[in-house]
Amino acid sequence: MLYEIGRFFVDGLLTLDWQNYMMFAIGGLLIWLAVAKDYEPMLLLPIGFGAILVNLPYGVCWEHEGVQGVLKILFEAGILTELFPLLIFIAVGAMIDFRPLFQRPWMMLFGAAAHLGIFITISLAVVLGFDLKEAACIGVIGAADGPTTIYITTRFAKHLMGPITVVAYSYMSLVPIIQPPVVRALTSKKERMIHMSGVDREIPRVVTIAFPIIVTLIASFLVPIAAPLIGFLMFGNLIRECGVLEKLSNTAQNELSNLVTLLLGISVGASMQAQNFLRTETLFIMALGLFAFIFNTAGGVLFAKFINLFLKKKINPMIGACGISAFPMASRVVQKMALKDDPTNIILMHAVSANVSGQIGSVVAGGLVLALVPVLLR
Repeated sequence: MLYEIGRFFVDGLLTLDWQNYMMFAIGGLLIWLAVAKDYEPMLLLPIGFGAILVNLPYGVCWEHEGVQGVLKILFEAGILTELFPLLIFIAVGAMIDFRPLFQRPWMMLFGAAAHLGIFITISLAVVLGFDLKEAACIGVIGAADGPTTIYITTRFAKHLMGPITVVAYSYMSLVPIIQPPVVRALTSKKERMIHMSGVDREIPRVVTIAFPIIVTLIASFLVPIAAPLIGFLMFGNLIRECGVLEKLSNTAQNELSNLVTLLLGISVGASMQAQNFLRTETLFIMALGLFAFIFNTAGGVLFAKFINLFLKKKINPMIGACGISAFPMASRVVQKMALKDDPTNIILMHAVSANVSGQIGSVVAGGLVLALVPVLLR
């Protein structure tokens, strides 16, 4: 009996090649980053474990009836139908409080400025040999918005789902590592120590309720293809702000968010089959995604410095880095940096305002990509 079990085990190991073992190592690395470094464990751990599962022996092929077959069903039902990304948007919308942005509406400018790197990266990816649809999916990585990246990749480049989504979520989890060096390189200590005055203005309830409805209508008329993205995000926020759906709001923020995040993570991991992931283009995607992420961060900071040229009362340029969609990680990173240079400098609410605008900006940028790419291909 033991002999048969041992032979079965050895035969299974022999069915694997170096690529499968490499994927085990990559999956293990993601799990290590989640557990040992606490880098977005709810994302990286299920992605890493999914990468291991889908490369197991005995039916490594996608069509196997065992665990790979289950992962295929989950991938097709949740990712290819765009269900998981849209459900995540409901959860994210329910978590967002737009009041800080209402108090500082000019922060919307950073949500736009910090996404210009998307379009520059798209152009660079085309130059490097990717077609326009593939380049569009790679460029959106810079928005630091995983659901939007998945949504667009599902539409334009399903064959790149594995590397693009893993790179996108990995860079999202590495915000505390990637952003500080970029911000420090572009700002002086004196600039990072700039204090910003608070705003204490009560926002009428009618405004918080009307805002998600109005934004959905305007965005849908201007960029119809983005209606599902902005609509689900704003629907989640409407649940939060309406005041009569507290249970649903709490469910969206907690149970729905947690459950869909886990299923989304393991589904993304299921797309990391060795034969699809271990390619030269994966390295290019990693490099271009990092370029987009860094450029978006730099763009927000430089835009803040540009605005300061015309202001008597300067703003802290670090808040420009919060214009990306990594909510609320970017806000926490910037506040931590501010406190390091000056323990009395509290800029969190300003950072959150820019960060919230970045969430909207990423969805709008994604919608523009969805709308423009088909036009350019005509």
